[in-house]
Order: sequence, then structure tokens, then C-alpha cells
Amino acid sequence: MEQQHVDVLVIGAGISGISAARHVLRDNPRASLVVLERRARVGGTWDLFRYPGIRSDSDMPTFGFGFRPWTDARILAGGAQIRQYVEDAAADGGILDRVRFGRRAISADFSHDTGRWTVEVEDESTGTHESYSAGYLVGATGYYDYDQPYRPEFPGEADFQGAMVHPQHWPEDLDHTGKRVVVIGSGATAITLLPAMAGEAEHVTMLQRSPTYILALPEVDPLTSVLQKLRAPARLTHKIVRARNIALQRGSYAFCRKYPRLARKVLLGLVRAQAGKGVDMKHFSPRYKPWDQRLCVVPGGDLFKVLKSGKASVATDHIDTFTPDGIRLKSGEELKADIVVTATGLSVRLMGGMELTVDGRPVDITDRVLYKAVLLEGVPNMSLVIGYTNASWTLKADLAADYTARLLAHMRRHGHDIATPVAGDGDRSDFSVMGEALTSGYIARADQVMPRQGTRAPWRLWNNYYRDRAMLRDAPIDDSPLRFAKAGPTVANDTVTNDTAANDTDDIVSTAGTAQEPSRAA
Repeated sequence: MEQQHVDVLVIGAGISGISAARHVLRDNPRASLVVLERRARVGGTWDLFRYPGIRSDSDMPTFGFGFRPWTDARILAGGAQIRQYVEDAAADGGILDRVRFGRRAISADFSHDTGRWTVEVEDESTGTHESYSAGYLVGATGYYDYDQPYRPEFPGEADFQGAMVHPQHWPEDLDHTGKRVVVIGSGATAITLLPAMAGEAEHVTMLQRSPTYILALPEVDPLTSVLQKLRAPARLTHKIVRARNIALQRGSYAFCRKYPRLARKVLLGLVRAQAGKGVDMKHFSPRYKPWDQRLCVVPGGDLFKVLKSGKASVATDHIDTFTPDGIRLKSGEELKADIVVTATGLSVRLMGGMELTVDGRPVDITDRVLYKAVLLEGVPNMSLVIGYTNASWTLKADLAADYTARLLAHMRRHGHDIATPVAGDGDRSDFSVMGEALTSGYIARADQVMPRQGTRAPWRLWNNYYRDRAMLRDAPIDDSPLRFAKAGPTVANDTVTNDTAANDTDDIVSTAGTAQEPSRAA
């Protein structure tokens, strides 16, 4: 099998992958780079999900790339519009021609002898296998399992005579016109589906076990509209609005965590004002504190509008059993349904399920910590892109991409083949990088899949844009836990193991240069 050699191999052509490729080529224009994408188009999540009304649940000035202005004044955007935006960014940056579609990465092994990764890939259109050799690997697949969503089994569901669908595998030919629809779930997907399906359906019911905090946002951003009317340059408008929204995101999150009772009172008061006097607040009053789970946003209060119209409703209860024509609840109430949508969440899987080894030895990601929230401890020459859970995913993806680009440029200037972060046992905690921050279902499930949370910098993941920006974009690359080396047969034997404390550097000579990295503006 012929092997293709590249300097940088990016796995995934969604938001994270395109950002990584753009940043790497910005700082390393002569690097050979290929992006492997399992799907037939770029876009990742935004090409996978096709359910009615799919849209972002983060504002687009921060969910969009930092290097490409989002010019639409609408705060949230539809899935098709986002996917096209990602494709346009890839085309403009010359990335699109570097994407190999229909490729599933099966395994990746790093060799200290050569200082390179060997990645085995399947062309899913033909079933043939390919081999890539890469000096650096970027895992930009996100953390969703694209094949299997989270789908619990319900009592009696085999008796149901209607259609049951999961949003991750939405049938193109599903017609809900004039049908009775029950959406099981209370997260962003369910809250999006309710108003999107209510127009054509006879009635749509959102069935939830427990409520979610919901915040209504304007459909159009007033500041963006004003700046556009003043004919401000698109990049300036994007920069101003993006900076404001980052500050608002961080400020509102910090406020909710510091003053949970007051934040709850404010959020429920806003719901009451939007939903009207006749609303039963039990459907919108969560048992948990604000931001224990991700806050759901609705554009223009569309959810509350369809509830007030009578075309949709909310039921807060537990399922007793499915019946041939619907669902019977624990309270005894029966919900008639022709279609049941199981918006029950997502399963979590890193690196698309690819097997990861170093010198032939398996890497257990769940036993590792992340260096500066980007590099996996003990794994050479690899970045793992994990976006924010309490803010827009892309904010972190852009920072991770920027850091990766700087690291590669640093290695090139100083003649390093290998960069490996090394942690000690005292640097890792018992819970994952996801398990401490939020309590959402997929977050809890991710605890069994994700790297461990660190106990201190630079191993602790903070989910704080300002802190991460200082660490990833402004701080110098040289740092004692990050070890640099030349490729060769002795490197693997000299690699520091997890039993060596990260700060015990007296007996270890780093080959890193001493030049300081230039800082970057926000």
C-alpha cells in the first residue's frame, strides 16, 4: 500500500478542522497539509443534522470564525447557512482542495524513531485502505458519535404503531403535516423542533422529565444593524460585536454561578414575561441551578409564541409506557401521537473512534490530562480540539488552532521533530474535563470517555476564554512540561513517564530554544 506523506494531517472538516487548517497554514505557509473527512461535504455537525429548524444555540459572531466575519445581523443561524459559511471559509483559505472526503481514520500510531504518525484510513466509498504519514496530527472530530446517538429504550415502544425518529437520523421523506407529534426531551434540539414543526403539524407536545432554563434572544442584533447602517467595514463590525458578545457570555455565566438564586429569579421572570400570565411555570422551573446545565436560547421567543397559539404544548412527567397510538404518562395522562421524536441526546466519542497508539502501545485517553487544554499528555505531536461547553464552541477551537500553528512554527524554527507534554500523577484528578462543569446527560456520559481534569495549570481546563487566550495566544511556547526532542531510537526510552512529576526537570535537558514567542492581540 502506497503511503502519502504530509507535514500536518487534520482529522475532521467541520468547524474545528477548518479553523485548524487555516491557522496552521497562516503561520506555516509551506507546510503540506491534508484534511480527512468521513462525510461527503465539509461542515461536520452542520452537515450531519438535518432535522426541521436546526440552528445554532450560540450567537453567530462568536460561533463564527475569528478570521472570517459573520455578516448576517441575525443572532442565531440555520444549519444550512452555517454549513455554507464553513465551506466558504474552507474555499477562501485554499483548504477545500486539501480535503479528502469519504475517509474514515481507523488507527494512528506515532513512532519516536521517525518522529511521525502513521494513520490507517478507509475509503468508505470503495472499502479500500490508505496510509498517511504525518509529522503532526490534529484531532478535530468534536466529541459526538456520528453513528450512534443516545437512545434509551422505553417500556412498550414496540407496541407503538406510529413513526419513531431520532433527530440525528432524520428521514428525508418524513411528512409531519397534519400529524400529532410528541418530542421527548427538553434540550436545545427539542426546543428547536417544537416551533419548527408546529406550523404544519396538527399539534406538537414537548414531553420532558424536567425543565430547562430558557432565554429568549432578539432575532436580529441591534448593534450589528446600527453598524451596518453606518456602513462600518465588515471586519470592524465583526470585531466589535464579537468582543461585546464574548464579554456578555463570560459575564452572564460568572453571574449565574456566583449568584444562582438571583440568576434563577431573573431567568424565570423573563420566561414569565415571554410566555404570558396563563403559563404554568412548573414547565420552566428547573430543579438545578442556572448553568449546572447549558442554557437554551430561543430566537425571538418563537417557542413561547407557538405555546400561546395553542399549536404546541409542554408536558412535564415520566413515561409509564408506550401504547399503540401514543404514550401513557405516570400521571395517567395519555399523549396521542402519530410521530414520536426521541430528542434524547447524543453519545460521546473522541477522535471518531480511531485507535491511538504510541510506538505500538495503546493510549488510554481517559487516563490522560490535557496540556493547556489542547495537547494530550504523553502523546507526541498531536492536538485535540475540544470547544467550550459554557460558551461558543468556536471560541476555543480558534484558540486551539492558533496555539497549534504557533507550536509548529516554533518547532520548525528550532529544528525540533517531537513535542510531548509530560505530567505527573499529582496533576490529574479523578473526574474528566467535562464532569465537573455541567450536569447535562451527554456531559455525564462523556465522563467515561474524555481526558481527566487537571489539578493545576497548565493541566486544568478552565472553560474561560480570557484565561485561555492569555495561555494559548499570548504566552511563550517554551514551558517546562513541554519537552522537545529530535527523532531517533533513543527518544522513546528517554521519554518521561507518568510517574515522573512534571516539575522535576533538573535531570532532564530540554532541547527547546530560548527565544520568546511574540504575543498576539485578541
